[in-house]
This record gives sequence, structure tokens and C-alpha cells, in this order.
Amino acid sequence: MIVVGGEALIDLVPLAQPPGALLPRPGGGPYNTALALGRLGAEVAFCSRVSTDGLGESLLSGLRAAGVDLSLVQRGPEPTTLAVPSLAPDGSAAYGFYVEGTADRLFTLPPALPDGVRALALGTCSLLLEPGASAYEALLRRESQRGLLTLLDPNIRPALIADPALYRARFLGWLPYVSVLKLSEEDAAWLGGRVSDWLAAGPSAVVLTRGAGGLTVLTREGAEHSAPSHRISVVDTIGAGDTVNAALLHRLSGMAGQPVDWPGVLAYAAHAAALTCTRAGAEPPYAAELSG
Repeated sequence: MIVVGGEALIDLVPLAQPPGALLPRPGGGPYNTALALGRLGAEVAFCSRVSTDGLGESLLSGLRAAGVDLSLVQRGPEPTTLAVPSLAPDGSAAYGFYVEGTADRLFTLPPALPDGVRALALGTCSLLLEPGASAYEALLRRESQRGLLTLLDPNIRPALIADPALYRARFLGWLPYVSVLKLSEEDAAWLGGRVSDWLAAGPSAVVLTRGAGGLTVLTREGAEHSAPSHRISVVDTIGAGDTVNAALLHRLSGMAGQPVDWPGVLAYAAHAAALTCTRAGAEPPYAAELSG
């Protein structure tokens, strides 16, 4: 089983018509990653704190429909976090957030994960908003130390980072507990570090998403592999990076103890992300769409 920890929220996606209209869609980087893993056919559980309000119920319904295990989900009466993406002409998104007093930031450290868990993924807002951020950080450290494959996607949201220097320092403190660091070129530029330094700190691989430039992985052994992006008509890029997370985890968790076929893994992730970009909002593909 793969466990994905982090926030579930509602994206209020702008519509072309009528002007100013917003469409509520399920979202949050970890939520999208768990949903994508379920659709890809992986055994996956979501580990989070979700509101008991109507929006929270709709979020969990979406995960259930994808076959995601919800036994690690905590519940609370606080409202659901809201995110408002603004879309650029190329379909890329920037985000504003409504996070004060919301349920997901009150996540607490759960007991040890089940023995059958092979991998853990964390990232995005959940590692920013206290007190939940410290609980997720403790989860990362504990499960890494017992040998799980761990994937970190910082998925930088500058609007939520009050102290960039403090965040960058915390990020470096996570790296010894990370197996695979996945981030966009924009995230890497914001963090301001070097991939070689990050690899030396702990991860065995760093995967960079480069938009239309495709995907690149650099490994601790000095290898570098890339996969091109697919030529598609982009509706928006919401959830594309999260789909990459899911595709990476789905393939890597099945290669335990074996050499990683990075060209194959990256090609699979690029295909899955491309399909997500052809749809409005975070709508990752199903396994059948990636076959053949």
C-alpha cells in the first residue's frame, strides 16, 4: 500500500462564462495524488484531517469512488480549506487560499502506519500550516526511519509562506528523510538551491517537471534521464504535477530492490500528466487510458 498524507481542499476554478463564475472542484496536491493513484489501480490510503461539512463529505466521496482507503482520515467540524486558482493564458495556475481555522491544518500524528505500507508521499500546504505541519514532518521522519520509500513534493505556494528563509531551512531538514524529491523548475528556482546539494543531503533521485520541456531525473549516482512532454491542447495544468507524483509512486513502489527503469518511469508519468492537462481541474487519468 501507498499512503499519501496532506490536505484535501476545494479549488474554486474560474469559468470563462459567465464572467467571474467559479466552479468548485476537489483539490489539494496530496488529495489529487491519492485520487490519481486510485485511478491508476494502486492500493492507496489517504492520511489527512477532513471536515465533516458538506464539502468534506464530497471530497471523501471522490476518493471512495477511486478505491482509496480512508481508514487513516481524521475528521473535524471546522470548515474545508478553499483555494482560488487564477489561470494564465498557457493554462498554468497561481493560487490564493482561505485557510484560517480549517480542518486539515489540525491534523495530528497517527499511530504507526500498517506493516503493509511500502511508500509515503507528502507535500504542498500540509507542510506549511501549523500545527498540522509539524505532525506531517514527524510522520515523514518516523516512517523514513523504518525503511519506507518516501516522496516529497514541496509544491511551493508563496502566498502561504510568511517566512521564506525559515521554510527553506525546514526544507533542507526534510531531505535526509526523503527517497525521491519531485519538484517543478519554478519550485527549484524559488528554493534557490542546487540539485547536487539536495542529492547529497539524502534523496536518491530528484525529478524535475519542466512543463512543455517534459521531465528530468538526476540520481545520486550521477545518472540523468529525460522524457519529453506530449503535444496536447492544454485546458489547464491543475493537478498535473500531482499526477506525476502518483505515476512515480505507482511505478517505483513496484520496483523495490530492483534497478529503476527511469526512462520508462518518466515516460509513464509524462503521459499521465498530459492527459490531466487536457481536462478542466484536477482530473487524473485511469489505468486503461495509459495502456497500449
